[in-house]
Amino acid sequence: MTVCLLSPHPLVLNEFERLLAKPQFKVISKQLESTLAPDLRQLDPPKAQIYVIDAHAARQATGALLTNLLERYPGSRLIVVGEKHDEASSYAMLRTGVKGLLTYAEAREQLSKALPLVARGGFWVPRQLLSNFVDSILIGQGRRMKADSVANLSRREQEVLESLLENLANKEIAGKLNIAERTVKFHVSNLLSKFGVRRRADLILLCFQRRTAQEEPRAPLSH
Repeated sequence: MTVCLLSPHPLVLNEFERLLAKPQFKVISKQLESTLAPDLRQLDPPKAQIYVIDAHAARQATGALLTNLLERYPGSRLIVVGEKHDEASSYAMLRTGVKGLLTYAEAREQLSKALPLVARGGFWVPRQLLSNFVDSILIGQGRRMKADSVANLSRREQEVLESLLENLANKEIAGKLNIAERTVKFHVSNLLSKFGVRRRADLILLCFQRRTAQEEPRAPLSH
């Protein structure tokens, strides 16, 4: 697993490298020379499966770096580590596509555990934070997930849903299930309707919330 560490601080990079000094991780460290949003927007980072971003910079600058990474490497996974993550900034990062949120203190114990989960398309986010985020999506849309949505799914819809939760694209789902891509699009449209949401990302978060409803408050959250 290739992990790229991004931080303006050598000491932070050294600490992350120490935490990830394990055979399963191939670590690439890049010290950021600037923490200005325009510079981070133009940064050409090394390609990696997962990026661990030190959110020491201002929120706008961190957002510019996240957007840059996802535009250059759409399939990459992002984990953001910071002093703290307030609700507003956390929501913004989750909407951007961040899969993991950790404080510096939490990273010492949890970073090496979070990486494999996030690499598989899962999330490492406090359960209550994610729950509140999902609620905010529902309120913003004026919709509520139907309580019996999953029970109403056909076998094929369930298979497509499971593939969505693996972060597979329509073409990949079609190949996996041996069906036409237009059939996948049809099932995805039905799933969005049944769950009362408009976007695939919202559907994933809703299912994610349901599956983790019985977990411990700080348990790792995965699809």
